[in-house]
Amino acid sequence: MNRLAGVTSPYLLQHADNPVDWWPWTPEAFEEARRRGVPVLLSVGYSACHWCHVMAHESFEDQDTADYLNEHFVSVKVDREERPDVDAVYMEAVQAATGQGGWPMTVFLTPEAEPFYFGTYFPPEPRHGMPSFRQVLQGVQQAWETRRDEVTEVAGKIVRDLAQREFEHGGAGAPGGEELGQALLALTREYDPQRGGFGGAPKFPPSMVIEFLLRHHARTGSEGALQMARDTCERMARGGLYDQLGGGFARYSVDRDWVVPHFEKMLYDNALLCRVYAHLWRATGSEQARRIALETADFMVRELRTEQGGFASALDADSDDGTGRHVEGAYYVWTPEQLREVLGAEDAELAAQYFGVTEEGTFEEGASVLQLPLSEGVHDAARIDGIRRRLLAARAERPAPGRDDKVVAAWNGLAVAALAETGAYFDRPDLVEAALGAADLLVRLHMDEHAGLARTSRNGRAGANAGVLEDYADVAEGFLALASVTCEGVWLDFAGLLLDHVLTRFTDPDTGALHDTAVDAEQLIRRPQDPTDNAAPSGWTAAAGALLGYAAHTGSAPHRTAAERALGVVTALGPRVPRFIGWGLAVAEALLDGPREVAVVGPSLTDERTRTLHRTALLATAPGAVVACGTPGGDEFPLLADRPLVDGGATAYVCRDFTCDAPTTDPERLRAALGG
Repeated sequence: MNRLAGVTSPYLLQHADNPVDWWPWTPEAFEEARRRGVPVLLSVGYSACHWCHVMAHESFEDQDTADYLNEHFVSVKVDREERPDVDAVYMEAVQAATGQGGWPMTVFLTPEAEPFYFGTYFPPEPRHGMPSFRQVLQGVQQAWETRRDEVTEVAGKIVRDLAQREFEHGGAGAPGGEELGQALLALTREYDPQRGGFGGAPKFPPSMVIEFLLRHHARTGSEGALQMARDTCERMARGGLYDQLGGGFARYSVDRDWVVPHFEKMLYDNALLCRVYAHLWRATGSEQARRIALETADFMVRELRTEQGGFASALDADSDDGTGRHVEGAYYVWTPEQLREVLGAEDAELAAQYFGVTEEGTFEEGASVLQLPLSEGVHDAARIDGIRRRLLAARAERPAPGRDDKVVAAWNGLAVAALAETGAYFDRPDLVEAALGAADLLVRLHMDEHAGLARTSRNGRAGANAGVLEDYADVAEGFLALASVTCEGVWLDFAGLLLDHVLTRFTDPDTGALHDTAVDAEQLIRRPQDPTDNAAPSGWTAAAGALLGYAAHTGSAPHRTAAERALGVVTALGPRVPRFIGWGLAVAEALLDGPREVAVVGPSLTDERTRTLHRTALLATAPGAVVACGTPGGDEFPLLADRPLVDGGATAYVCRDFTCDAPTTDPERLRAALGG
């Protein structure tokens, strides 16, 4: 047992029994390296990472390799999901040096934490032009012993170069309609009209870009934007990226056709996509979008919710294939023979046709990933439903993928927003309750008495790492959505407390630029700062959205100004790289639309007319619209002030850009006022 015993990260605990004398990321590890005069091996990964597991088995569980590491290095293991700041800083260095990155990330550092040699996965033997891990270790150790001055000089130059890569904020102010139109045109050029999505393989679900497209359509009426969003969502839902039996999405597709996924299931993907499909249904009424939103929500609650009410980070891609081997996708794929064993010959033939299972297979070793290559409605729906239930029950008997059950604040904030809205749209109060449970956990366990956030928790115990910008922003976003759905103003108050930290600890007062870590956070070799959206909204763009929503609720000029200044980055990047700043573009759409502020007042929240107006407001497609609801004179929401009933009945007020429409008691008039 090494120094990783007792940590909260499941990924680090997977390495606690390695013969490698691992240290967590602590000052003591670097003090030990200085004391011994040896370099540091930094290994960064996460629990659902397939190649992280492979390298661990091949190298870190090997006694000879461990002995060499223990003699010549101080080895530090980092969970990138617990320490996104450490990951970001050294990933930037890896990408600058090699032109690519990924996990596992392998970086060699001086005892001053300055990087000098980089890589990702290294095999145990030389392969495909790659040196073996042992060769890398020996080469680094020899360079350290014989050319240490040269190594430290290189490391210092790398750090200086990184320091000079400070992001230019743009400084042009928030984008207007012209820039958003340019972004749409650029997306059109990268769109795959045959398959949906953008670019080639591998294909990632473009959830934040789809949010932009839906909002752009709502604001401008662009049919092209809606078509790209709708067709991409349909192709993803029909492909192997989507779990056709249990719901939920895998991380990405290895091919352009969405057939073969990388099978890990991440909370952030499913939260974002659940919300996307709910919003697509809101815009189009698509029955498929409704089904996918609800199935994805049910997947999150069923398979990711923890005993404490939060949501676990991920399910592994790998699982036991029944022979003791851990194989990627083993839990999810089927052969024709396996279908026959479960269903019998006749139903197996139908299932193979319906789900695209072939004798040759669409995956490995003759197995197929289930998809929906045929149009729905061709077959008897009840029979297909019975087949699906029987296959799901049989799959449940297989060894299940491992679950990373740590609760990440940011991703739980995304889940709160998705579940609250999906529950409200489809009259599923159980989903709203699940959102409330996660929000309650975030307040009770992750927030301290000063509303500072812990990044993670596990088994009811908060982790030691401080929250980063995306934690404050995404949790605030979740709380704002929850406030609109539940009519409980306390969630607006909590969002305000978190956004105060964004303004004072993460924002550059001179430029309005945002940093990923707080001004008082641990000082790394540079302060990370990345405005581009990746698998989830960047902290920068997420903060802009939450600040704008809070300003619409409260009328706070500082929050709106901060949002507008932060959106200057979208002016700079949106027309050039729209795929990588989709959430920023979506927030910019909300800014251009107002966003609209809706107050619904009624004699009581259980009053039928009040409920109808409230639901109408929630279903509005106006980009970024905020909704407050309560009784006259209530102080839960600032938007309710001086909002009397009209003729004693439930009334809705819509304001935008400091101008308010006449109050209405008619749901149809409210829908029209909100672009519905």
